[in-house]
Amino acid sequence: MLRSRITGTGSALPEKILTNLDLERMVDTSDEWITTRTGIKERRIAVEGQFTSTFAVEASRRALSMAGIQAAELDLIILGTVTPDFPFPATACIVQHEIGAVNATVFDLSAACSGFIFGLSIADKYIRCGAAKKILVIGAEVLSRVVDWSDRNTCILFGDGSGAAVLEATEGESGLLSTHTFSNGSYWNTLYQPGCGNRNPATNERTIADKLFYIKMEGNDVFKHAVRAMEEAACAALDANGMTAADVSLLIPHQANRRIIDATAKRLGITEEERVFVNLHNYGNTSSASIPISLDEANRSGRMKAGDIVLLDAFGGGFSYGSALMRW
Repeated sequence: MLRSRITGTGSALPEKILTNLDLERMVDTSDEWITTRTGIKERRIAVEGQFTSTFAVEASRRALSMAGIQAAELDLIILGTVTPDFPFPATACIVQHEIGAVNATVFDLSAACSGFIFGLSIADKYIRCGAAKKILVIGAEVLSRVVDWSDRNTCILFGDGSGAAVLEATEGESGLLSTHTFSNGSYWNTLYQPGCGNRNPATNERTIADKLFYIKMEGNDVFKHAVRAMEEAACAALDANGMTAADVSLLIPHQANRRIIDATAKRLGITEEERVFVNLHNYGNTSSASIPISLDEANRSGRMKAGDIVLLDAFGGGFSYGSALMRW
């Protein structure tokens, strides 16, 4: 049976590190407060001259190198982001140009922290129906530029970076077993960026003075829904493949909050630390880049071996949430 298989992964992060101790000098917070409530110790921050496309290009080149293919062989590029270089054109167009993917159709996808899984789901369907053979899926964000650095409830959470994966058609047993995506628009204003869309266009009075350009979040509500939604998405993947949590070799959850990760793993019955991948303490919440960065680190550090069952699980603004189950 034709399915898609990840043949290369890559990631790219800014060199600049912002620690909890640095944040103590910026807002009314402390390392202890941040660590206890989120599990985050530091995050990476883009500097002047670095953009979402900067990290997307670098991660893509690393993924292509691992896969051993040229960019010109790609049929499709899907880039998940909520912080594009521009409202248009798609940041994927910039990536296409920079890496030389001259034969690829490209587009951006907006599903917040679930963006990479939504992208995987679309790519998998393209491959299964025979419409494409080689696809690059990217998650990339520069969230530091839409964070209110005077708001201690949000500025402590987010970081910048990108991850990417090359998918190729295969008839072997390894590869994506299934993907599952969900949405619940009832809570769209629980986690969102009010400006600068056409509902709140850019003006000094609205966008700047009222800080509408920055991320707004109802943290307690997001937490409650995130755990339930990630459990639902994970169970959907396991049920669809006749598996249980005991079959999972490695859970790679969205890296938003350590308490969300722990609660989700507990609900699934995955209690062994070695079966849950966590790098949140190093990077914070990188939204759509979170899972592909984690996947690349797990891959390059040998956390996954041939035949392992790997479960990806994400939740983000919208609300959007989803899962992907693969045999490595």
